[in-house]
Amino acid sequence: MGLIHALRGFIKSFLVVLLWSKCEGRESEFNYVTCGSLVKLLNTRHNVRLHSHDVKYGSGSGQQSVTGVESADDANSYWRIRGKPNGTCQRGVPIQCGQAIRITHMTTGRNLHTHHFSSPLSNNQEVSAFGENGEGDDLDVWKVQCDGSIWERDEAVRFKHVGTDAFLTVTGEQYGHPIRGQREVHGMGTANHNNYWKAMEGVFIQPSQEPLRHNHEEF
Repeated sequence: MGLIHALRGFIKSFLVVLLWSKCEGRESEFNYVTCGSLVKLLNTRHNVRLHSHDVKYGSGSGQQSVTGVESADDANSYWRIRGKPNGTCQRGVPIQCGQAIRITHMTTGRNLHTHHFSSPLSNNQEVSAFGENGEGDDLDVWKVQCDGSIWERDEAVRFKHVGTDAFLTVTGEQYGHPIRGQREVHGMGTANHNNYWKAMEGVFIQPSQEPLRHNHEEF
């Protein structure tokens, strides 16, 4: 099974690179995060990107772990922005501030998720990746909190969990083996400087046009 997961991850990563190879590589004038976009999300306080992998928590829910990594070029840090279950999120349409979304891990197809389990290091609220092939449950839904009306690509935003009111947060705790140096990602009930995130590298979908590459990353 491990070989199958690794092969799937390689194929998905290859397809992303192939997609980018068709783009012009210029900075887009389209400055919004849109439905269907594939992005890396940077915690601006701790300078780590939201990350997951097929490694389960050894405590709490036992679901797939979610962490923060310093590396900018890890394929396991790509997440797709999607609409909530049974909601409308038309491909290429800008995400509104306050809109409910799902954030789906590219290589494993599981959704960013939180629930009332304690996180392993800080004893805050555990954040995991949950579901299969992009389908989980109501605890996969987050609201984008931003200052204007639309989520801008260069803007630091917060993600507030709809089911528990927790904010997606990093406070700096580091794991040991087997994911040594990766940071704990957890849910926290208070809005503060530890729960700001910014869209970085990615494929940003425009309505009726080919996706445009964000030029933070080179291949």
